[in-house]
Amino acid sequence: MKKTILGLLAFSMMSATALAADIKPAIIYDLGGKFDKSFNEAAFNGAEKFKTETGIEYREFEIANDAQREQALRRFASDGNSPIVMAGFNWAASLEKLAGEYPDTKFAIIDMVVEKPNVKSIVFKEQEGSYLVGVLAGLASKTKTVSFVGGMDIPLIHKFACGYVGGAKSTGSDVKVLEAYTGTTPDAWNDPVKGGEIAKSQIDQGSDVVYHAAGGTGVGVLQAAADAGKLGIGVDSNQNMLQPGKVLTSMLKRVDVAVYDSFMAAKDDKFEFGISNLGLKEDGVGYALDEHNQALITPEMKEAVEKVKADIISGKVQVHDYMTDETCPY
Repeated sequence: MKKTILGLLAFSMMSATALAADIKPAIIYDLGGKFDKSFNEAAFNGAEKFKTETGIEYREFEIANDAQREQALRRFASDGNSPIVMAGFNWAASLEKLAGEYPDTKFAIIDMVVEKPNVKSIVFKEQEGSYLVGVLAGLASKTKTVSFVGGMDIPLIHKFACGYVGGAKSTGSDVKVLEAYTGTTPDAWNDPVKGGEIAKSQIDQGSDVVYHAAGGTGVGVLQAAADAGKLGIGVDSNQNMLQPGKVLTSMLKRVDVAVYDSFMAAKDDKFEFGISNLGLKEDGVGYALDEHNQALITPEMKEAVEKVKADIISGKVQVHDYMTDETCPY
């Protein structure tokens, strides 16, 4: 009997090891690197959480230019990595080309829809989270002028901007929102100097709250706002600690959860393909409140933004999605 029990234990341990060995997760970051304090770093944090909880290692790669995309994706797929998570919409073209060549590989792409049978597309309702931080910006502003600095001038980033404009203007018809972008190429995500220059220009025009959706460029935006004695708003990751007491809040986009859940679902053999669209209701977006900004958010401001949040979740407030028609009605 004792031998039987020991044998069963040994078998179960071998089975668990075998299952773990079948999971070879990988993540490929977008331009800007995994320590951009924003989008890529959120993806990295999700992968790290998975590794900490499960003990399963993952492979990763930071591309230096667009030419490396297809090569990196092909190498991971041909090496048997699965699932492979790609952080960023710019991976779509390479994934469209290669998904069919590796039908048994599980792929997940963040911020773009790729309609292939072995691809999970994870998109977010950035407009909802941006609306919330826009409400906070409008309530915090003393000049009634706030601003937005986007990275690459593309519809996805206008989606952030439009939600922000809607939220800010919901606090008063006299609120003005300035808007600018750092470029039209992927370099726009990694130019903190230019981001800082744009923020300074907006501050000179009266803005006292500056929200960025610009990846690594946003570090310069937050620095410029802090140096001028104004407030910044971070994005994707919680960036409140980058300029403690000078970042009003951060629009949280749970890229970390998307990566963690993709890895964990594959491990548990529950990986689902198709489209996931994550908003406030799904806890896919939100705003950050912690020790670094709690003094900036008054009880009245928190009550107001929580009411708006509840109204968006219930459907009472509809936040326009710029991506549907490439217009912003606010």
